[in-house]
Amino acid sequence: MATTETIRLSGERETLLVTLYAKALESRSPASILKDSVADAIVRRLDYDFARLGLGARDATGLAIRAKFLDDLVRRFIAAHPDGIVLNLGCGLDSRIARVDPPAGTRWFDLDYPDVIDIRRRFYPARDGYSMIGSSVTEVGWLEAVPDDGRAIIIAEGLLAYLGSDDVPRLLDRLTAHFPGGELAFDGYSSLGVALLPLHPAIRATGATLHWAIDDPRDLERQVPRLTFVAEIAGSDFEDLARAPWPMQMLARTFGAIPFLRRMGRMLRYRF
Repeated sequence: MATTETIRLSGERETLLVTLYAKALESRSPASILKDSVADAIVRRLDYDFARLGLGARDATGLAIRAKFLDDLVRRFIAAHPDGIVLNLGCGLDSRIARVDPPAGTRWFDLDYPDVIDIRRRFYPARDGYSMIGSSVTEVGWLEAVPDDGRAIIIAEGLLAYLGSDDVPRLLDRLTAHFPGGELAFDGYSSLGVALLPLHPAIRATGATLHWAIDDPRDLERQVPRLTFVAEIAGSDFEDLARAPWPMQMLARTFGAIPFLRRMGRMLRYRF
């Protein structure tokens, strides 16, 4: 019998359990998009009342599709740059390292708060080329642990909206200056999205607060000159949406056809 693990998190840290549970829940379906058996195994070991998050099948499918999109970006980057660097910001207990399973030549860094990384080490063993860094993403010193001699893909899933409005451009300016080039992908919410997301039962349950909004993706080019906007991907644009239940497909396509709804929550891609 697996050992039960007790964890105590609140606020923004607790939201890592939202995404973890969503991926586990979706992966229990025979028609799973993500097939995240690692997330499911971790959830089954945790002493935590996941029912309090109020997550349903639609939430789980949406977050799984988002995660699969980012996984595929990382896979394509590694295929083009097998000796590159993967930087996964605000990793929580996410199992992207296991889902992607990079080759030994890839250098992969997962970063989150020190107490979150302490929890993470209970579930993720050491492997060649893999490092975990315990630090607030807004601290300056942690970047010294990441090499600067290769192209990088920077992933920030479920993170940037929780940072201060000035913290995000400062962080991205440091990151893009550190590497000779690479890619950046994250989920970005409009001002309306940042205002409405706290009404979701899962966010209310954690007490997390959102701060940073991005209405025009090109605003970030002006704030961080090394960034070049590549694409804005709404829920209706995801290839894996075709595998979701048809009511969810219809809702996503309706939102995707209305500009202010389309930008409430979407993926943003840049290069640098």
